Amino acid sequence: MEYHNPVLLHPTVDGLNIKPDGIYVDVTFGGGGHSKEILKRLGPNGKLFAFDQDEDALANALPDERFTLINENFRFIKRFLRFHGVKSVDGILADLGVSSHQFDVPERGFSTRFDAELDMRMSQKNDLNAYRVVNEYEEQDLRRVFFDYGELKNAPVLARTIVEAREHQPIKTTDELKDVLAKFLPERVRNKILAQIYQAIRIEVNQEMDVLKEFIEQSLEILNPGGRFSVISYHSLEDRLVKRFIKNGMFEGEPERDFFGNFSVPFKTIGKLIVPDDAEIKINNRARSAKLRIAEKI
Repeated sequence: MEYHNPVLLHPTVDGLNIKPDGIYVDVTFGGGGHSKEILKRLGPNGKLFAFDQDEDALANALPDERFTLINENFRFIKRFLRFHGVKSVDGILADLGVSSHQFDVPERGFSTRFDAELDMRMSQKNDLNAYRVVNEYEEQDLRRVFFDYGELKNAPVLARTIVEAREHQPIKTTDELKDVLAKFLPERVRNKILAQIYQAIRIEVNQEMDVLKEFIEQSLEILNPGGRFSVISYHSLEDRLVKRFIKNGMFEGEPERDFFGNFSVPFKTIGKLIVPDDAEIKINNRARSAKLRIAEKI
């Protein structure tokens, strides 16, 4: 199973400040690149748990007694760690977004490069797929998806065009969707707009924003004081949630302040925002939009 190089490998794992006998979690296992690096730094009594909801990733399970791979969505991190007898951990790593492997398998429907059935599920166990979003969502819901998750200013007209087209026949494939929206895809910005449209549908299909919020809140609960949180995001919606929660423990609004105007925070930021250098982007194009934030539980 071909998986590309892990993004920001050493900075992300360095950020965990690994203790040889600690317990760590890689919630986006994929090809196992980050997990392999964590295991190198663990001693014989250390433990690593990894999550991946994609059954394709199971083929990459690592033959190491210190390692356990859990085939579940990381929104259930607390529940499944408890199932394995773990209530608290020393570090959590997340490499968000779609894996290179998922983009490169045409039939999964994630990539703008291939024609495929409208799917975009990160887990084949999910009922909701891209076909249902495109063909069954009400116009106002499609508008919300394109505006909130694709940040597309012309979301209303995109939604109306899809609804009108599907009245004649269902939109079954990614190429059919492109044909329906062709007039909104001028050549000079075609790839950019398509990426925004696909991103919006994919986020809705996989409930990515809700999953991320649940995961971050649970991570705070299970991290030991001094435990590290190392997160790579790929678009502004993800990064905004991560950044805000690290800063003040909330996804929106402002925390309550005391008489002196102070408020308590759950994390302290470790270092500055880290982005890949040109050399890494040249080797791994997926890294071009990556942003790494590292925090420590107070």
